[in-house]
Order: sequence, then structure tokens, then C-alpha cells
Amino acid sequence: MAIGRGGATTAVLAALLLAACGREARDIGPSLGETPPRGGSDPRIPYYQDNVYQVAQGGRYFGWYGCVACHVEGAVGVRDLGDGRWQHGGGFDQVYAAIARRHGALNYAARIPAEPLWQLTAYVRDLPQHTPEKRRRLAIDQVGEPHGRSWSGPVR
Repeated sequence: MAIGRGGATTAVLAALLLAACGREARDIGPSLGETPPRGGSDPRIPYYQDNVYQVAQGGRYFGWYGCVACHVEGAVGVRDLGDGRWQHGGGFDQVYAAIARRHGALNYAARIPAEPLWQLTAYVRDLPQHTPEKRRRLAIDQVGEPHGRSWSGPVR
């Protein structure tokens, strides 16, 4: 059975659309982030840092785990994560360690599974690139999401 001109065009268009989704790829197999990063050149880092879906998931966790309570926009000093100045270094592994182990009594490494920590790290490292428009859009997108202790339920 021959494919007509319209069918061939549709097939090519579908292939191009599917190829454009690479930055939002999702892994269906075993989780990549089962252990902390092994240094700044860990080959798993690009899967999280360069993937829009993984960064967005980190943004959701940022609200869910109550990070916004201390790290709001306009926070001062080390609490300002949008300024790109990192107290313990800005490498992926360094930011991961700062989130996981340097929060004292919060002990996020014991409370948050490794993969969400990877996603949180990717989101936090992405914050310096957020424009006011992107921050506003993210805030609107997350209105109905749980936010630490302040969440009052889904939007109705």
C-alpha cells in the first residue's frame, strides 16, 4: 500500500514534532538519581540540569518541601538563591550537598529521597536565569500545589 503525498507530509511532521521534545524527555526505566552526585562531572547531571521537566519537578518540590518559606524572591544574603552567588560553591554536586546536608536540623538527606534532591538542585541552579515573567508564571502555575505547612488544599 502506497502512502500518498498528504500521508508522507503528516508522517514527516509527526517525526519532527517528536524530535523537538528532547529537552523534556522522561526516563521510564529505573531512576537515575538513586545516589548523590559523584563530583562535578557526574554523567547524570545533564539529565537533570538540561531537562525542562526535571527542573520543573524541582520547582514543585521547592514549594512542597517549604523551601519558599526562607528562600522567597527578594530574600537577603545566603537565602537569596536567585543571585547566583553560592556560599558552598555553585557546582551541581556542591549545591546538592548544600541542600542535602547543610541545613542543620532539617536534615533533608534523611527526609527527601535522592531523586527529588537532584530535581531540587537542578531547579535551584536554574533560579538565577529566571526572569520576572518566568517567576510570575511559575507562581501562577503552582497556586494549587501543596506548599509546606502553609498549603490549604487544592484550588476549587
